[in-house]
Amino acid sequence: MPRILIAGCGYVGQATADLFHAAGWDVEGWTASEESAAALSAKPYPVCTVDISNCDQVAERSGTFDAVVHCASSRGGGVESYRQIYLNGARNLLDRFAKTKLLLTSSTSVYAQRDGSWVTEESEAKPARDTGQILLETEKLVLDRRGTVARLAGIYGPGRSALLSKFFAGTATIDPENDRFLNQAHRDDIASAIFFLLTRETQQTQTYNVVDDQPMLQSECYRWLAQRLKRPLPPIGKSTGQRKRGDTSKRVSNAKLRGLGWTLQYPTFVDAMEKSILRSMSVLEIPLSSKT
Repeated sequence: MPRILIAGCGYVGQATADLFHAAGWDVEGWTASEESAAALSAKPYPVCTVDISNCDQVAERSGTFDAVVHCASSRGGGVESYRQIYLNGARNLLDRFAKTKLLLTSSTSVYAQRDGSWVTEESEAKPARDTGQILLETEKLVLDRRGTVARLAGIYGPGRSALLSKFFAGTATIDPENDRFLNQAHRDDIASAIFFLLTRETQQTQTYNVVDDQPMLQSECYRWLAQRLKRPLPPIGKSTGQRKRGDTSKRVSNAKLRGLGWTLQYPTFVDAMEKSILRSMSVLEIPLSSKT
């Protein structure tokens, strides 16, 4: 039975661990938080408290694995958090499991294009933010050690959608002068991409964009939500606040991963909203058509 370590058993990590376990793999999960580990104690696989940024904690762990997934999150932290969790975490995992295939979940935020152009894995990655530069440095470290990099688009899924949260909170705005393309990926499709990349017969040291089929303008997303939920459009105005993924606008292509045979359960944001997100909200009796 093949064994896999999910280093970072959070929103994406749990879905990934569940998928590998369902496929018959022997799974072990790690999380830096004792509370998170306790909350996951009912999982059919062990979830241990290990801080991957702590080289001693990683080095003292026993056991071997056929694959390691580094999908720990900075949890919104700044530059130092990124350095510790991504760069130092990757280095510690690579040192401890030197002969094991490692897959790093990075981010499409490393692409800094602002002209709405299509970008592929061969496009320039030159992020303006220090956090993005640390991600690139981490990617290079992993690729140099024969690992794989999965650049994830904006993550959403059950219980998590930045667009939907802003829409319901009344903080969304439509800025015609600063509209931008959004690149997104459903959590379950991200898990399936990780599973696909680690179970292929030929595993190459490469970078892959993990994103759905259809980038959408932010205004288009809000217009669809307003129509579907029978709610007013967000107001027209200037966008305020700092964007998590920077002031960029590009359309990220998934053609490389698609070309290998990866398929999506939710090819577009609209598909996911209809099939998963809004349906789950209805089950929770959230008043989707409320005018308040």
